[in-house]
This record gives sequence, structure tokens and C-alpha cells, in this order.
Amino acid sequence: MKNKTIIFQDLGIMDYKACWDYQEKLFNQIVSQKIANRDSENPTPTKNYLLFVEHPHVYTLGKSGNETNLLINEKQLIDNDATFYKINRGGDITYHGPGQLVAYPIFDLDNFFTDIHKYLRYLEEAIILTLAEFNIEGERSAGETGVWLDVEKNSARKICAMGVKCSRWVTMHGLAFNVNANLNYFNNIVPCGIADKAVTSLNLEIGKEIELNEVKTKVLKHLVNLFDATLSAN
Repeated sequence: MKNKTIIFQDLGIMDYKACWDYQEKLFNQIVSQKIANRDSENPTPTKNYLLFVEHPHVYTLGKSGNETNLLINEKQLIDNDATFYKINRGGDITYHGPGQLVAYPIFDLDNFFTDIHKYLRYLEEAIILTLAEFNIEGERSAGETGVWLDVEKNSARKICAMGVKCSRWVTMHGLAFNVNANLNYFNNIVPCGIADKAVTSLNLEIGKEIELNEVKTKVLKHLVNLFDATLSAN
């Protein structure tokens, strides 16, 4: 039996490692339930979670990333009030910080569809649809996961980075949407390992700071609609 209910939690501002541990806990619970269901005559539907969070300044390097894309040393990390983690998602290096909406879907894709490429495109589409509500045209860049602006121009720039893990069709990690982010922190890395394209933030494109809760509402709406899901608070 498919469970298309998503348990939504807005975690506010949360330390990266604490949130990573929490993701792992939820992820492992879902995987364990799937394994238990194999031998059960009355299988219990697995749960799906969606976490929204902001992190203090942190750089994370995916398992396929190159550590040389972090351009500062340990002392400079401390001076920038930032931390650094090697983590178990796909993708290269990225930055998380205040003013950035990070979304972590911990979904059992058996409840929706077992197609990781479709899953990634849905995450991108939620941001593209949100940007359209601010009269900004978000785009995909061939071979580069995430959401971009002016892809075919010299001014191409990334507004949303993505990196996920999927095992037994259970997902974790997710997307990072620059809303009011301090873009100076991106100067300390080669974002996503891509040296020839810039990054941007929604407030920079619009010319004023954006209410983060407004953006959260829009992104949540589009994710729920795309996955044809219903929301629960617990």
C-alpha cells in the first residue's frame, strides 16, 4: 500500500551535523520498515518526511567531490565562522548558510515512483515554479543538476544547488535555494565543482530582501502538488 502523505517539519535554524544525524535517523527508520515489511503478512506503510531548515555557515563535500574545491584552510574556516563536512550525498562542494532555504525530502520513492531522474527533475521543477511566481525564469542546464538563470548566456548563474542520496529507493539530502544568502561565502569554494558559472540569490535578482516564509510556502505548495501528496504535521 502506497503512503503519499508527507510529514512536514520546519526546523528553523539548525546545526548542520545535528540535522544530518536527524536525517540519518529518519532515513534508517524508513529503510528498516521496508526490510521488515518483506517478511510481514500485514506490512506497515512507510513514512515520508520533508524537512525545511537554515544552517549556520557550512561547506559540505559530496562523496564524488574534490576537496581542492574548498579554497580556504582550517584557520580561514574558523575566521569565517564556518564548518566543513564530507558527507554521503552525490555532487561536489556547496555552501549552506543563513538566508538559504534547505529542503531535505526523506521519501520512500516506492510510495510515489521509482525513478531517481524523475525525482531530481521534480525537485528542480518546484524551484522553477517558485521562481516563476517572482517573475524569474529558472532553467535547467544540460548535465548539471540544479536550477539556473540565463543558462545560454555568459551571465549564467546558479540559484539552487542539489545533491541527494538514494538507497533502497529512500532519499535524503536535497536542495539549497539561495533566497537572501550571503554570496560572499561562495568565493571560498568552486561551487559544485563548476568554475565557469556564478551563483546568485533571489534577493539579488529582485533587488530587495525576500520574506523567507513566503518562499517556504511556495516551495512547499509546489512539492506537494508535483508529488501528488498530502501534508501532515506529524
